[in-house]
Amino acid sequence: MSDFAGRVAVVTGAGSGIGRALTLALAAEGARLAISDVDTTGLEETARRARELGAEVKADHLDVTQREKVLDYAEQVAAHFGAVHQVYNNAGIAYHGEFERTEFKDFERVLDVDFWGVVNGTKAFLPHLIASGDGHVVNVSSLFGLLSIPGQAAYNSAKFAVRGFTEALRQEMLIARHPVQVTCVHPGGIKTAIARNAAVPEGDDQKTFAEFFDRKLARTTPEDAAKTVLAGVRKNKPRVLIGADAKLLDAFVRIAGPAYQRIVAGVTARVVPKG
Repeated sequence: MSDFAGRVAVVTGAGSGIGRALTLALAAEGARLAISDVDTTGLEETARRARELGAEVKADHLDVTQREKVLDYAEQVAAHFGAVHQVYNNAGIAYHGEFERTEFKDFERVLDVDFWGVVNGTKAFLPHLIASGDGHVVNVSSLFGLLSIPGQAAYNSAKFAVRGFTEALRQEMLIARHPVQVTCVHPGGIKTAIARNAAVPEGDDQKTFAEFFDRKLARTTPEDAAKTVLAGVRKNKPRVLIGADAKLLDAFVRIAGPAYQRIVAGVTARVVPKG
């Protein structure tokens, strides 16, 4: 796609972070926007700022784990705008804790939002993207969809699943010759509230982990992340890495192979604070 002007773009998790930054970047490009989040206060602020940029905005409360509601939402968006060109499946949550101490419900919650939310959004909007003749699916995985680290078994599972799902979908679109591009996004440490909102096992100090993430790992602003995503969409890239950390660690895993696991385990044991 050469530009975004006039395109109908759907953004989930638009109430803050990368989702808000994507919304505002798309608004500045002249896109027509359908945005959603479970955080209605944050969503309203995003919508207000996008409208100030001149964008047409449809803003709705949406829980991406509720499949039937996502399916209904896709029909509502298509009816409202007449077409859907781009879907940014961005909504996500975080969890930090050793698998041995993680409850099934916490593991399932991460998978429900971070993986099934992506599947639900893709499945619901794919017929409309195909019908548009100029569609694009953008699924947000993570740096942790490229390598695994201790304490992130649930998040790694979801983000690796997003990566595998998205790469398979891209190949299917190529085989079927559908007019739909597919991009998987792998952000590194982004300066958002995701770590501050992350769940942890009972008894762990959530604040300690959040402060470590914000101080040591979060290097890229959401605005820079959004610019990188849109640049990748313009070029129809299959994979977009965000931040020097994502690029460096992706190369590290490729070079080190399975040996990376022992190296990462040793580094994590020394530098990551205990819960």
